[in-house]
Amino acid sequence: MLEKIYECPCGPIHYWTNELVQDRLTLVFLPGLTADHRLFDKQIEFFQDRYNVFVWDAPGHAASRPFELTFNMADKADWLHDILIREDIKYPVLIGQSMGGYVTQMYTEKYPDHIKGAVIIDSAPLQKVYTTDIETYLLKRMEWVYRISPWSFLLKTGTEGVAESEYGRNLMKDMMMVYDGDQDYYARLSGHGMKMLGDVIDSDPACVFRCPVLLLCGREDKAGSALRHNKAWHKRTGLPLVFIERAGHNSNTDQPETVNRLIEDFLQKSVMNRGSLHLFEE
Repeated sequence: MLEKIYECPCGPIHYWTNELVQDRLTLVFLPGLTADHRLFDKQIEFFQDRYNVFVWDAPGHAASRPFELTFNMADKADWLHDILIREDIKYPVLIGQSMGGYVTQMYTEKYPDHIKGAVIIDSAPLQKVYTTDIETYLLKRMEWVYRISPWSFLLKTGTEGVAESEYGRNLMKDMMMVYDGDQDYYARLSGHGMKMLGDVIDSDPACVFRCPVLLLCGREDKAGSALRHNKAWHKRTGLPLVFIERAGHNSNTDQPETVNRLIEDFLQKSVMNRGSLHLFEE
């Protein structure tokens, strides 16, 4: 994988690609809040020999620092689009986990004709109808929780709360340890991400997909109301949904083989052949 840097007004964004081959399908992996590009190691390993692959450290995360935390979700979508255009990636498949799933939705809101497919992992819809007022109220006021909580507590809940497997928990711990010794920044980064999400939900974007979409959610996902939101999302829109057994919020790290197989099946049947998936496992 080749590390590259995109300079934007708030700071540098680091991203990685394999050797990009013209006319080959490109998979764009977008990690969740406080995670970094390593979240998708098992997916990169699986797909990099057959597809173009791209993954970033999201703005303000890990290598993409120092970074001014003054941006919004639309800015992230714009920067991502600028990077993809720079790399001559015109019609990617976006694969976003948690916050990466929200970025995927914002990208399709702003650039609906520049996306070939979307896989949304352990995330939720951005439309206001799915979220209660108290949920959005709390999202905008979470920074203080990260400030007053002991770092040892955050490290424990941040790893055990998002993954069920030893690999998934160890990986999340490694990614959180990037911020060890700087809890102030970790609190600001986490609080900014959640406030940014609350602000977008209040704006109630349409986020209508014009491309095939697959929703994946860990059966043991304990983050927020992911299970409830995904069921409602599927019921309201008909988007195909699969629950991943024995997997938590980072289901792609808990059950990478299953997730990889589902993504590959989606690519072959719905993206490349433009068929339709009708998946729902209660």
